[in-house]
Amino acid sequence: MAVLKALVVDDASFVRDLVKRTLRQRFPVIEMTEAQNGRRAQSLMSRNRFDLILCDWEMPEMSGLELLQWARADDSYRTVPFIMITSRGDKSHVVEAVQQGVSEYLGKPFSPEGLSRKVMKVMGKTLERAMAEDGRSTSAPGDAFRGSADLLTGTKPAAAVSAPENAGAGAERNSRLVVAAIRFADSTLKCVIKDITLSEVRVIARRDQSFPGILDQAVVDMEVAEGRMARLNGYVHQLQAVDKRQDTDFVSVTVRFVDDDPTKLEDLSHFIAGFRR
Repeated sequence: MAVLKALVVDDASFVRDLVKRTLRQRFPVIEMTEAQNGRRAQSLMSRNRFDLILCDWEMPEMSGLELLQWARADDSYRTVPFIMITSRGDKSHVVEAVQQGVSEYLGKPFSPEGLSRKVMKVMGKTLERAMAEDGRSTSAPGDAFRGSADLLTGTKPAAAVSAPENAGAGAERNSRLVVAAIRFADSTLKCVIKDITLSEVRVIARRDQSFPGILDQAVVDMEVAEGRMARLNGYVHQLQAVDKRQDTDFVSVTVRFVDDDPTKLEDLSHFIAGFRR
């Protein structure tokens, strides 16, 4: 029986679904509501009382930081746990969120285990009591974690390891190809961009690396201007051998983008224009 309420805020429906699936599996006492941007979240928070906010940083209409500032200025949400879930892992952004009163910070891409640990940390005894009253334990074995990932990937994931905040150096251009690094929850894939559109990117990578699973979250870091990076959120849509040989040395990976942020789409458009020259 759900006794706690959480609000999941992200403009990417895929990320909202992953957060909801993970928490539903691990913490069935939490009832979840979702919002596609900060403005919608603000409206919901004004009419309802939530015990936990899980929010993306970069969203249209109202950013996660603006929502955090509004929440901390409101007596009803001054102390409510607020977890910022974002691909912006730069130290300056983390410091800014902490200064504004964020409870915890979780970088994308994240694992179900990482997300659950953050929720247990910020909710503490409130969550423990709710789980105990429902006959459950927050320290139970990790079957629920694995089940959450299985729903998305259809396979059992390897042990999760948090990706370094600055993993992946983005795309580096030379006269012949564009080399990039795509970040996943437990690995970073070094690859060459074969093709890119506003909806997806297809890359070629050596087979001797650690590969993600279908539907795994991904963050593609691309340098769109001198010293400025665009971080595009997506998921693995396709894995395919480059040729028909079983011992092929290369694998093609297609990542579908899920961001609706106009600024990110504009950055992507500029990148594509340069890529096709």
